[in-house]
Amino acid sequence: MSNQSSPGQQPWSGDMLDSPEMVGAFAAQLRRVLSDHAEYVARIRRDAEAMWEANPPQGYGSFEAWWRHRWVTSPFGEIQELLQRAAALTFQLEARYRRGRHEIPAARQAAAQARQQGPALTRGPATGGRPTRPRPAEPSTSAPPGEGEENFLDLLRGDRKRRPA
Repeated sequence: MSNQSSPGQQPWSGDMLDSPEMVGAFAAQLRRVLSDHAEYVARIRRDAEAMWEANPPQGYGSFEAWWRHRWVTSPFGEIQELLQRAAALTFQLEARYRRGRHEIPAARQAAAQARQQGPALTRGPATGGRPTRPRPAEPSTSAPPGEGEENFLDLLRGDRKRRPA
């Protein structure tokens, strides 16, 4: 993939993922692609195992046939596990991004504003309790796939239209 874009479009940059909706759409789309690839590898693995069991090669002993079968099909299982793990990591990607780019800076900004307003307003309860954390926004992936979920590329195109050239 290149970092170049078509004429009249801005080149890709990380600041295009400034909103939680964009990151949520990107993570959901990436998750679907990784899951599709994991299913594809699982089908190939299942077919290869069934074909090997139905048609064992002539001239091999049972142990050697089993060993060669394992030698060929084991990488499919490992690839499938890695793709499934990568799809699961997209939830962590989305959560970390939301916290690191939106929730933590918003809490810091609110604390700074409270400090600037004066010491009388920043005092907590008489018991010295900790301030409450803001409630995190609902994740955008709670809807079933395809319903109410915006496509990352559509969001990106809309964002590019709103930005001045």
